Amino acid sequence: MRILLIEDDPTLNGNVKEALTAERMLVDNVFDGLLAERMLQQNTYECVVMDINLPGKSGFDLCRQFRTYNSRTPVLMLTAFSELEDKIKGFDCGADDYLTKPFFMRELILRVQSLTKRSRIADDNQVDDRVTAGDITIDRRQKKVWRQGTEVELTPREYQILLRLAVTPGEIVSKNELISEIWGGIAGFNTNTVEVYVNFLRNKLDKPFNRTTIRTKVGYGYFLEV
Repeated sequence: MRILLIEDDPTLNGNVKEALTAERMLVDNVFDGLLAERMLQQNTYECVVMDINLPGKSGFDLCRQFRTYNSRTPVLMLTAFSELEDKIKGFDCGADDYLTKPFFMRELILRVQSLTKRSRIADDNQVDDRVTAGDITIDRRQKKVWRQGTEVELTPREYQILLRLAVTPGEIVSKNELISEIWGGIAGFNTNTVEVYVNFLRNKLDKPFNRTTIRTKVGYGYFLEV
């Protein structure tokens, strides 16, 4: 398993690399965003572990750019901040998980292993590149969405929520299920954030087309009505 580690603190960079290497992972470690940008373009990794506050290019900008050409490789963000808004910004940039400093190395290892396992399962299960639900079409390879032939621009989290609902139209999906499957079951994650994202999704997917497709069953969760 090949990992790219992007962390500007020399001590932490070395400690993380040592911990991952002990788990038989091959680790490329860099210390700034610009070099990491080149590494991501030139190499293939099974997981990327990146700090947010990097010299040259921030983790937010680096992750956002990475997602323009790679939507599959999981990204774990490291940060000294614990505010929910910072986490939401990271997820919107395309991050898959978040770890706040200071952290236990064992937790970092478990999260990397979980992300890579989920990524492999997703690749194995992705038999059909396109999902159709009523007049909504989702291209899972390109991460694009169309409604009535018109492309709808979604953030990574909005896209993931829609895809989860679209693969089982009519099936109720709870907020906790969405948190577990999309956000990785982050401890203490506020379910109100899910409501915010669903509202964003409705504003982009339903309102412009005068349709009400994303439904709420109060006390249970959400479902896609087609």
